[in-house]
Amino acid sequence: MKNIHLCDFLCYTNFTVLCEKENEGVRMEFKTGSEDIDSWEEVILVYSAALRQIETKMEILNDEFQHVHQYNPIEHIKSRIKTPESIVKKLKRNGRESTIENMVKYVNDIAGIRIICSFTSDIYRIADMIGEQRDIKVISVKNYITFPKASGYKSYHMIVTVPVYLSDRIVDTKVEIQIRTVAMDFWASLEHKIHYKFEGDAPEHIKSELIECAKMVSDLDARMLSLNEEILNISNGEKSMHFNSEETAG
Repeated sequence: MKNIHLCDFLCYTNFTVLCEKENEGVRMEFKTGSEDIDSWEEVILVYSAALRQIETKMEILNDEFQHVHQYNPIEHIKSRIKTPESIVKKLKRNGRESTIENMVKYVNDIAGIRIICSFTSDIYRIADMIGEQRDIKVISVKNYITFPKASGYKSYHMIVTVPVYLSDRIVDTKVEIQIRTVAMDFWASLEHKIHYKFEGDAPEHIKSELIECAKMVSDLDARMLSLNEEILNISNGEKSMHFNSEETAG
């Protein structure tokens, strides 16, 4: 069975995207010949299948980690498929024509998955586990934890491809993976709502307050990680003392 890139698959279906302004909204048209809806559903099928594969892998790795280490690094997982309107707006914002080729080539987050964990150390542990999967290819990494955005945003981003097995071909499909702590996710969720409420132009005092909150979140993550490490050290010490006392009694 031959591996093909998603762009080649979509060209195979003769799928194109047209977008035009209608009053104040955005109207989408999908033209593929005689079977418009089926073709669009097939495109979504491929991205949805890629998401399910990543989700399943993460659930299995989390279960394995619990079995081996008696600990779950993943708190929960969220996933979504970008809407057609969002895809077109992103292309237009970057000065690109709304074609399926541009969509696949330049929009890397059509399929997105967010992995929420407890501690910052879990983020890198999970990223390493993803990178070690043989059928996942890591295309790029953006470490916004070490290098936060100016807004204060922190997260670990990976663009990967995963093979989607169809009946007659294998389609390599891009997925964006975001890994962050519960605290980072809380901040990012509120920042996102504020960003859209002010259409990306929030007052300066609100931006400054968000940056201060981001610093508080970073401090909270650091303190919680330190506390967890101290608890683990105490727990390991008690286990060692218990093991030694059993040896002495034996």
